[in-house]
Amino acid sequence: MAYRSTERVKARLSASRERLIAAALEIMAEDGYVGCSVAAVAERAGVATGSVYRHFPTKAQLFAEVFRTASQREVDAVARAAALRATAADQVSAVVETFAGRALRSPRLAYALLAEPVDPAVDAERLTFRRAYADLIAGYVTAGVASGELPPQDPELTATALVGALAEAMVGPLAAGVAGPGTIPDLIRFIHRALGVSP
Repeated sequence: MAYRSTERVKARLSASRERLIAAALEIMAEDGYVGCSVAAVAERAGVATGSVYRHFPTKAQLFAEVFRTASQREVDAVARAAALRATAADQVSAVVETFAGRALRSPRLAYALLAEPVDPAVDAERLTFRRAYADLIAGYVTAGVASGELPPQDPELTATALVGALAEAMVGPLAAGVAGPGTIPDLIRFIHRALGVSP
């Protein structure tokens, strides 16, 4: 009987934790980090503020987990989109199209994830996920160079440069709300030139 009780408690705690993360993501999508306080998260999740601290001892830990959850969702989405493409250039294009398209559909959340000033713990997570995007792209570039589709190049350097350029290219339009219909095609043309293939 104790085993079942423990499993129920764990399941309840996990569900409560997920509800808090979902509430924080909703608030961030509306108001960014600046509008996402622990009290606001608790209210949105329908729990007492103290309950938040039971799961996340500090605000920084809560937001680091929120960032990990949101970022992993984005990395998974671009990986799925790229997996549907046949060539290395098309796979990298799928990463860009998916990343930028999703960012433009939720600009406030994307800006919070990419550039909004945050706690150092969250900033450290940004670096981890930039590395995840770079690793994904480096794999496609490595395969493209090996097959002769792409000209010889350092896949790690290319991937890191592309991730940095993509993030930087998106920050301005997201912050100002000025991304237009040409944003994604312009990014794709840039990426193809950077890879050394014709658009």
